[in-house]
Amino acid sequence: MTLKEFENIITNGESQTVEFKSWINTSTMKERISLAVDELMAFANANGGTVYFGVEDDGTITGCTKYDCQNLIEAIYDKTRPPLFTEIEVIKHTKGDVLAIHVQHDGITYATTSGKCLKRLGKNSKPYYPEEMSNKYSTTQNPDFSGRIITESTIDDVNIMEVYSLKEKLRVRDSESTLPNLDDMAFLKDLGLIKYEAGTPKLTIAGLLFVGKEQSLIRLLPQAEVIYLHYSIDNLEEYDARLDMKAPIISVIDRLSERIQNSNRIVNVQVGLFRLEIVDFSEKVFQEALLNALSHRDYQNTSAIYVKHYPDKIVIENPGGFPEGISTSNIITHPSVPRNKLIAETLQRLKYVQRTGQGVDIIFREMVSSGKPYPEYRSYNDAVSLTIYSAIDDVEFVKFIAKEQNDLQRNLSLSELMILRYLTDNRRISLKSATELVQSTRDQAQKSCNSLIKDGLIEVSGKEYMLTARMYEAMKSSIEYTKDKSIQYIKAKEMILEYIEANGSITNEKTRELCGFSKQQARGTLDKMRNEALIRLTGAARSAKYIKSSATR
Repeated sequence: MTLKEFENIITNGESQTVEFKSWINTSTMKERISLAVDELMAFANANGGTVYFGVEDDGTITGCTKYDCQNLIEAIYDKTRPPLFTEIEVIKHTKGDVLAIHVQHDGITYATTSGKCLKRLGKNSKPYYPEEMSNKYSTTQNPDFSGRIITESTIDDVNIMEVYSLKEKLRVRDSESTLPNLDDMAFLKDLGLIKYEAGTPKLTIAGLLFVGKEQSLIRLLPQAEVIYLHYSIDNLEEYDARLDMKAPIISVIDRLSERIQNSNRIVNVQVGLFRLEIVDFSEKVFQEALLNALSHRDYQNTSAIYVKHYPDKIVIENPGGFPEGISTSNIITHPSVPRNKLIAETLQRLKYVQRTGQGVDIIFREMVSSGKPYPEYRSYNDAVSLTIYSAIDDVEFVKFIAKEQNDLQRNLSLSELMILRYLTDNRRISLKSATELVQSTRDQAQKSCNSLIKDGLIEVSGKEYMLTARMYEAMKSSIEYTKDKSIQYIKAKEMILEYIEANGSITNEKTRELCGFSKQQARGTLDKMRNEALIRLTGAARSAKYIKSSATR
């Protein structure tokens, strides 16, 4: 650019493609980068343009000092999604150096890493909302975003090798499926991945996400990105490896699953003659969590999915909050509310998921039965994060559950596992707490408790449940069991003596009501108090009652 051309731009002032920014009136480089990112992103989402740093709003040239063009280009690249490529031209003016940062319009929608999206409108940059972006997606008779037709797509956007790969994977997963025998177009049409608009085949959003070419994904749905970050034990603040993926869903799953499995460590747990191998991150858990993120994310949100891989945990951050009605307190049992119905259905038909649900119960079950901490969900207005941990909290619990399920010849339900896990850590649980724990109804929680009682794993202790002596022997100790039973007796004894003091006597029925005992438990407690000469029995049959013995008067 010649000085004369530059002087003409200054004379004409700010416009649809020109923005002036002061360098000397911005206090930090961080602020300058933020201003540059916003304006250049807005230009890229419109017709392209140039930001001139070192020029005030009124066209006065004040110049730039202590600048590093390479660092500025890289900062803009790192803070935009997809990464934005810019060029910087240094204009040597008599009043100071001016940095002209140019960006082109390439048809891709850009946003910041924090999810902000702007578009140039005249001389100003305005928010660029999802509904404006989605006008290229036909909504005709289809409220499901993933089922919408991409009007700008053509059959050339289909990656034939991805179609072939899906067919081969389905043959392995379901040998009885007839879908792989269809020709490519019929296969895609049957899955709803292509639909016809005015007789012309067009990709749906789901179609683009399953069989679209990488360049087509970048052009038509640039926000469909998964970013993998790896953190080492030596530095948990800054990642040491990064992988940006704009690829079909199954390719992303395969690539990341392989990466996670290759870094997994194995813990061997001996159970009798058998040996269990427990890895840091179960493939089933990780795949289910990633599938959940890919099928339930908000594809109208410009942010990417982040998979953060730490030495002791994996955190998956997903754009879009929970669907209405779902929260962290009911996510295990709430009926599925798929945000992208066609994606969920396609994953089911390709046999990547067993049903079109959230799969959260599968994640919880795998984690609990492996003796690991519960999965940790956190909900925000526009995002959800899931943390899965690698550490085994309780090896003895893993051994016991594996042996017990083998002896019972059945798998314990998730509710049963959660109740047992709670009791190993907390000794006792009420029916109310059990209901909240398993995120179910009182009747369902009661059913799970009764099943565990039947199998001899827990027993009623007053108004609560506790592990049986057999469970204590296997997982804790007989001393702890005796201690817990003793505490139960001491509490019951105090309540009974206080009741007699206030009312003169107590019956077996009133003892059951007071302490939450069964008839047999009440009789055993009262007999023990009689043997200790604390109370004595008067009357017989229905008139039988207990009063304080003379020794305690």
